[in-house]
Amino acid sequence: MSGTHQIEGEEYTLGEQIQYTDIWANDNYLQFMYERLLLLKSLLSEDGSLWLHCDWHKSHHLRSLLDEVFGAQNLQNEIIWQRTDPHNDAKSRLGWVHDTLFWYRKNRDKGVYNWQNVTEPLSVAALKEYSLMRLGDGSVVSYKEELEGKGRRFKLDDCTWKGTDPTRRFEWRGVRPSNKRVWPYDKEGMERALKNGEFYLRDPEKGAARCRVSYLDEREGQLLQTIWTECGRMKGGVDYPTEKPRTFMARIIKAASDPGDLILDAFSGSGTTLVAAQELGRRWVGCDINKGAIQTSAKRIQSAIEEQAKVLDKEKQVALVDDEDLPPKPMQLAFDTYRVNDYDLQIQHNEAVQLACEHIGVTRTRTDAWFDGTLGNRLVKIIPFNHPLTPLDLEDLKKELHNRPDEERDIVLVCLGMELAARAAVEDHNRGRPINKIHVIELRTDQKYGGFIKHEPLTASATVKRKGDKLQVKVNDVLSPTILQRLNLEQGVFRAQIDDWRAVVDCIMIDTDYDGEVFNVALSDIPARKQDLVEGSYELPAPAKGDTVAVKIIDMLGEEAVITKQV
Repeated sequence: MSGTHQIEGEEYTLGEQIQYTDIWANDNYLQFMYERLLLLKSLLSEDGSLWLHCDWHKSHHLRSLLDEVFGAQNLQNEIIWQRTDPHNDAKSRLGWVHDTLFWYRKNRDKGVYNWQNVTEPLSVAALKEYSLMRLGDGSVVSYKEELEGKGRRFKLDDCTWKGTDPTRRFEWRGVRPSNKRVWPYDKEGMERALKNGEFYLRDPEKGAARCRVSYLDEREGQLLQTIWTECGRMKGGVDYPTEKPRTFMARIIKAASDPGDLILDAFSGSGTTLVAAQELGRRWVGCDINKGAIQTSAKRIQSAIEEQAKVLDKEKQVALVDDEDLPPKPMQLAFDTYRVNDYDLQIQHNEAVQLACEHIGVTRTRTDAWFDGTLGNRLVKIIPFNHPLTPLDLEDLKKELHNRPDEERDIVLVCLGMELAARAAVEDHNRGRPINKIHVIELRTDQKYGGFIKHEPLTASATVKRKGDKLQVKVNDVLSPTILQRLNLEQGVFRAQIDDWRAVVDCIMIDTDYDGEVFNVALSDIPARKQDLVEGSYELPAPAKGDTVAVKIIDMLGEEAVITKQV
């Protein structure tokens, strides 16, 4: 399966943007995931790994895709996570309480696995095995709770090894190893191990294979297995299907990366992975096609950064601190948000169709399930903006026209751009054809119709003044063309008006010593409730003269503007 091969199925159409909901249908989702898995593999470092979380609906298909992209030999584990507590609403079948996690490495023999960072506490049954205690005077007694702290608790493990060496299959104190197993030492070594406390016999006169002493205080915990029941569950319902607790993501990050490593979450949702990475001293990159998700993530990460900054300030005030008691050092105390790939048009197909039809002058047709409308006497099809016009789209068009033998109108295809192969196919189709000619409008290059996809950035103005030892910052105005465009679409013939610029602002952050690269937050104004507005005027300790003050303003759709002023 090559990188350009398409899984047979429905066309590449996307549903309306619904926050935190799986908007992909049928095998479109598998094609979507296949392409992105190829890309993610190329982005991975040679010792990197990919963790994919899914539920029962598509886990078997995704396992096949992962085997195809990464190679079946690079599967490390299939993990079962108990996502919820048992519930009583499953009357016709067993209750679904688990999700699946696939762990693949880019290279089987490379990669990070910090098993010691993710050991689990011993179960009650495992603790019961530590039934003996060696007291301070060297005597051994049965363990009881009242003896806690008066000695070392231990259990007895098998001391024999797999092997067939006849010199190690002797009789020791009346006992021989079982079939295909041998003693670890010769006779003298066995006696020395018994004398120095490595072995312990319940009956000193009779040997035993299970006699190796294992102390509880030397055990680092239970090694992590493939069924996870104690790393957090989603209780009381969830806001979106793939929601995960922070403890779950922290376990993965601690296990498969080291401090300073780069973590990528390509479907970041509300930012749980990013927050966990930030708190664990990892670098991170988060991606999402939903502005609401980016907005939520930014707020959570900023809150995490503020808490880390407080801890760092406390550390500076303490002369002697035990490093083992400190949380991991944050790799950064600032982040930036980037808008890429015209993602508004790419994911909101229905809205993009409406925009294109309005600006081109297409008359919408509600009775035609395939074409989006008419332009004069021509039929119009809007090609989904998540890909250029391809020969596959043209084949779909030809199939549709084949099913309409009486249709003689020409066709207008509206797209962001087109592949060279598609351009040649259109020319070949139109050559000598009196009806059903294909006309293409490429919005990225069309001077008449393409203006509506131009992105107008957020703009703002602010004043920064020094007054004694105080710095006074005031935001005067904020203009968000994107929000105005959305409101105008919703209000139809009425033009939207925003009386208070603060109504479009999600948060304001200030850096009093901006170096032009890293934005270090000295003050942040993030309203706790949605109905609250930012203050707009701020006073904080003044920086040194000549320093650059930066004011970052982020609107309700995640657009941001940075204003810089020199003190």
